[in-house]
Parts: sequence; C-alpha cells; structure tokens
Amino acid sequence: MSRNADRSTGPQRPHNGWRTFRRILYVIVAVIVLGILAGAGLFFYYAQSAPKITQSALSSDASTRVYDANGKVISRLGAQNRTYVKSDQIPVLLKKAVVSTEDRRFYKNSGIDPVRIVGAAFANISGSSLGMQGGSTLTQQLVKLSVFSTAASDRTLKRKAQEAWLALKVDHNYSKDQILEYYINKVYMGNGVYGMQTAAQYYYGKKLSQLNLAQLAQLAGMPQSPSNYDPIHYPQYAKQRRDLVLQAMAKNDVITSAQAQEAEATSVSTGLVKNHAATTNVNAKTTKVVDAYLKQVYQELRSKGYNTTRGGLKVYTNLDMGAQRKLYDIVNTNNYVAFPSNKFQVGSTIVNPNNGKVVAMIGGRKTGKVTFGLNRAVQTDRSSASTAKPLMDYGPAIQYLNYPTYEPVKDTAFTYPGTDKSLYDWDKKYQGTITMRKALYESRNIPAVRTLQNVGISKATTFLKGLGMTFDKKLTLQNGIGLYISSEQEAAAYGAFANGGTYYKPYLVSKVVTQDGKAHNYASTGKRAMSTATAFMLTDMMKDVMTESSGSGRSAAISGLYQAGKTGTDSYPDDYVNKVPDGATMDSWFTGYTKNYSVSVWTGYDKQFETGHYVSETQTTIAQEIYKYEMSYLASKSTNSDWTVPSDVTETRQNGKTEYYVTGHPGTVTDGTTTSQYSSTNTTSSSAYSSNGQVTTNSSSRNNTSTTENSTSKESSSTEQKPAGGDGNDDSSATSTTEASSSAASSTTDSDNNHTVSNDTNS
Repeated sequence: MSRNADRSTGPQRPHNGWRTFRRILYVIVAVIVLGILAGAGLFFYYAQSAPKITQSALSSDASTRVYDANGKVISRLGAQNRTYVKSDQIPVLLKKAVVSTEDRRFYKNSGIDPVRIVGAAFANISGSSLGMQGGSTLTQQLVKLSVFSTAASDRTLKRKAQEAWLALKVDHNYSKDQILEYYINKVYMGNGVYGMQTAAQYYYGKKLSQLNLAQLAQLAGMPQSPSNYDPIHYPQYAKQRRDLVLQAMAKNDVITSAQAQEAEATSVSTGLVKNHAATTNVNAKTTKVVDAYLKQVYQELRSKGYNTTRGGLKVYTNLDMGAQRKLYDIVNTNNYVAFPSNKFQVGSTIVNPNNGKVVAMIGGRKTGKVTFGLNRAVQTDRSSASTAKPLMDYGPAIQYLNYPTYEPVKDTAFTYPGTDKSLYDWDKKYQGTITMRKALYESRNIPAVRTLQNVGISKATTFLKGLGMTFDKKLTLQNGIGLYISSEQEAAAYGAFANGGTYYKPYLVSKVVTQDGKAHNYASTGKRAMSTATAFMLTDMMKDVMTESSGSGRSAAISGLYQAGKTGTDSYPDDYVNKVPDGATMDSWFTGYTKNYSVSVWTGYDKQFETGHYVSETQTTIAQEIYKYEMSYLASKSTNSDWTVPSDVTETRQNGKTEYYVTGHPGTVTDGTTTSQYSSTNTTSSSAYSSNGQVTTNSSSRNNTSTTENSTSKESSSTEQKPAGGDGNDDSSATSTTEASSSAASSTTDSDNNHTVSNDTNS
C-alpha cells in the first residue's frame, strides 16, 4: 500500500466550520441585543419629553376653537351639539362593535400590543385583515386624538414612542370601560360631528340606545375614514364598511352569522334623517355676525396645512369683535343707511395699516340662513374703478417721476392709442390744464390715464407689486381707472399710504395651538413699498376728496378726524347705458383711512345686469356712508393724529394753497406757474400702452371684489370688461357673481391692439 493511501484512511481533524458559525451567531445575537437596548434607550429618551395627558384632555371634544383678538371663543367647529354619553348609557353592542373593529385584543393588552403590531403587519401584507386592524391599539388612538396633532408631518418615530408610552400610562390609570367611553365620545364622525352619540342624533335623529344593530355597526365603522364612510353622501362605501364590521362581530362571536346577514340586508339609508342639527356654532347669532371672517380664517388655516375638522386646534385671530358687530349692524339694519333693497350687497374689509391685521370683514348683507356663503369682501370679479388711481397712476408718478402735488396735468380730449375710442370724465367736459391734486380729488379720468402714460405700464406694475398685487396678464392704460382687486387687497394697499409707505400683507390668524400644545405664531413682515414722500403726498391729496367742495367723497367726511380716501364708481357699458337711468352705475366704492385703520367698502348688486339692479346716482354715496359710520366708531377707540411732513418732502405755496414736492424736485416755475417735463399730451409710444387685455391678480391670500363709482359729488367713472383668463384672484378660490355674457357686453375690444377700451364716464 502506498503512502498516500495510508494517509487517506487515517484519523481526521475536527472541521473549523462549526466554530465559525457559532462566532457569527454570537455576533448576530449581540447586534440584536444591542439593537433592543438602543431601541429601549431611545424609547425612554423620547418618553421623557412626552406631553402630559389628563382626564380633561381624554374626555374633552376635539373640535377646533376660534378666538377673537381678546381671547374669547367665537366658534367651535363641530362642538355645539356634542352630547357626552356615559359608559352605562352606551349600548353593549356598540362597545363590542368598536372593539371588534378597532382592537380585538383590547381587554387583554396593556395599552400597546406587540402581538397585534406584528399581526397587523402580516395581515396587511397577506391581505387577510379585511381592512379592520391596524398597528395602533384603541388606547393609542385615544391618546393620539387627545394630545397629538393628526398632521402627516407629526407621524414620526418620536411621536409613535410618546404615543405608546402615554397609552401604557392611560391603560394603567383608567379602566377599559373608561377608555372606551372616552374614545366613543371623542372620535370624529364626519360633517363637523364629534362623538357617536352626537352622530346618532345627526344621522338618525335618535339616541344611541334607540339604534338597531345595522345602524350601530355603521357608526362603529366610520372613525377610520368618516368622510368616505358617510352614509348620506357615499352609501356604497358606507355599506361595505358596515358589512365588514358586522362580519368582524360575527367572527368574534359577538353576534351570530344569521344576525350579521340580516343586518347586512338592511339598506344604509334606512332611518337617515334629512334635517340635521347644526354642529359648527357656539352661538348662532354670533356666528352670523362673523360668518365671512370665519370663512376666511378656515381658508387661511387650510392654506397653512391645518385640518380644521380633525385637528383639535386653538386658533387665535385678529378679529376686533366690537368693530365686527358695528359693521354688521350698519349693513344689516336700517338704523344707519337707507338701502334700496335686501338684494343690494356690501363687501368690506378693515385692516390695521401698521401690521396688516384684518380686524373685521363683511361678506354680504341679508344673507338669510346661509353659512359660509359668498364672501364679497374677497372677490375680484368687479372693477375697483377710480380707487385704482392712487395705486396705479398718481402713486407711481410721485415715486418714479417726482411729480409734485401741483403737477400740471391735461384734462383735454383723449383717444386711446391705436383706437378710435374716446375717454370721458363724468361731465363729458374738459377743464384744460389742472393740478394733479384737483384731478385726484375730483376723480377725473383723462388726467389719470395721461399720468399713467407718462409713468409707463412697467413702472406702474412694479409699484402695484410692492403693494401685494400681481397679475397674470399685462395691465393696460384702462386699468389706471379700474383694477380687479378685492376690498381686502385694497384696504391693505391703502394701509401703506397710511403708515408712511410700508406694505403689510393682510392676515387673519395670529396663532395656532395644535392638540399637542405646540404654538405656531404668525405675523406679516412689513416691506417698503414706496418712499415716505410718496405716501405723505398721496395722503395729503386724498384728504381733499372729502373736504373740498368739489371733492368726490364729501359724504364720507367726519368732522375733526384726520383721514384720507378715494371714491370709485363703475358706469354701465355703452350698449347697456340706455337701459338704466342717467347717472346709474354698476358698483360704488369708497376706501379711506386714518393712521390707525384702513377701511375699504364695495356696494352693488351680484347680478348688475338684471332689471333694476343698478346703483342710482344718489345711492352711490352708500359706500361712503358705511365707511363714515364704521370709521366714526373706530375713531372713538383710537387716537386722532395728523400725518407729519417727512424729511424728504418740502412744503410750498401755490395759488394760495399749501402744496408739496419731493425735496430737490420742485418742478420749473415760470410766471408763478409750475410746469414739468412730464406734463401729459395725447401722444404716447406704443410701448407705453401694454396691449394684453386686462388683469388677473395673484396677491395676498384670498379672492376679492372690485367696483366703481359715480357719486352725487360728480365722481367720474370708468367701465371696462373683465379680462379673459383672469379675475384678479390670488391664492384663494373665488366665486364670480357677474354673468359672463353680461360682462362681455361692457366693453369694446380693439382688434389691432388686443385690449379692451370703453367709452364711458366712470371714476
């Protein structure tokens, strides 16, 4: 036998493979142990910072509360009819339905259920859970509803750890029946309803104790997705969910299969009531007063990403309840103003010019029982008429061309460039060369448009942008006598004149406290929109609107009050003018301010082309009267101080009157008459007149209404067509109240320049 063969049959050494395997196994076990220890450490680290949970938090409703500026609750969304039901009054079948649906091991677990978490994960993968069981126990769901935000951004590992820790504490401190009681009373049930007892009243008009098996199963299944499982609006999905609950109850031996089948055969519409109890108000009368303001609050909250129906939010607003009630009374009673009919409408916004806070808002008058209806204060479907002149014409002229208040401007025959359409003033007459001051307080159209020609559309648009107004399409000369902006936008823009040239974006919500106690503060950061000279000189000229004998806003004058403002009226188009009396207009505006408040008011009819829906010549002062009564109230609770001449403005005397110019730019004085290189003529380059039609706004945070004026104080006015493709909307949705067919009739479109021009007498 060979040597090699001898070796092959000899004894073998132990193999090293098993030793290597054991080492790997030890490492794996060590990693797992370390992972568990690290996870436990992280869990307890997060648990230490968990918010406190009290019985009050567990038992209270999760509605959204809205507060005024003084911290008083003005609305509790979903809370008014919440009826708390004690455990001994909750049907046993409902309790078993909820447990079968949400947490089958509820009576066995200690607030968290590791077995359930693993089972839920497997069931979700395999599709065997019937969509009934998630990873969170019923106790964890209660904790989430009581102290945590439901926002997706808060679904973090830290939050889940804190949720689990608090669930353990709740399970230790409260009985299972107490936990189930809190849960049944807290869950959101759709349509602003919280709690299953309230839901029984809302959907069936009965108490929980009066509902049958099918109805109880319906309610038990709704909390997972109350909107989708709403039996009124989505009966198909509601039935599917209800039947799954019944099947789960049968599987858990809570009911028999025969009982489940009998209940499944019942229509989900059986027993539903048509009239539902209101669930949005604390006080119906108060809510009516603040309806438009609240609607904008909820819109502002949604734009910030908050869920107002499920968040349990505390919302603090800038609402001055006194100012709001006064404004509501002025427009809804006959104690102040003689309104022609209940269909005559109003939209108004009041802004603090020093910080942008919206302190009051009215969206309509005589609106009946409608809740959250059309808010005319933020609509942008009507022209603002001559209230646009300080914003687009004279403001930019002072800012960019250094016009003095006595700048000579021409009130002579004018034809829009590239067209045969003429522009007129209210009296169809011309005054020749007059001062810019006179042109403004008498609200004459031709000097305003000539001034805009000299400024140029580009600079005017830049000036408007600084005041929070952006547009999808280029503006035209005609926009110099009418912009599609809202009373909210205009009140904020005029606020910049009031405070010396700083623009604050208007806002209603000042603070939001989420259910976990986290506070989110909001404010508007002021941005310089114009020089102090521009703001002061515009203000000084607009004082004369109410004080001069030929001023267009004499009805808004308040004796002894330092204030400024501008009127605006929008006349009917040429093809409709013979259908209304002489002097009738579609809309009437007044926007005025003091150093403390800026108030913008629109008046008119929703359907201005219907028979009789015109604003008569005498009624054009109603907007001024609303402003006068409201501002008188506001002035009684604030200081009355005049504006002081800033350092960049020089005072002078012209024609026996105090006038002002930007320091260093007095104009050229010849024989006592000041002239300027920018004095208007009726010629302009085509580039000075943008030819894109009209306007679409994209500013601030809401939609708005605009109008125009023709008051008995000889206010001139301008009619124009709303531009195709835009209605002045900003980032919020708006509902137009003007019929498109009627609007189309309000102007003539020039095919050569693709812009709309009008032959009218608006201001």
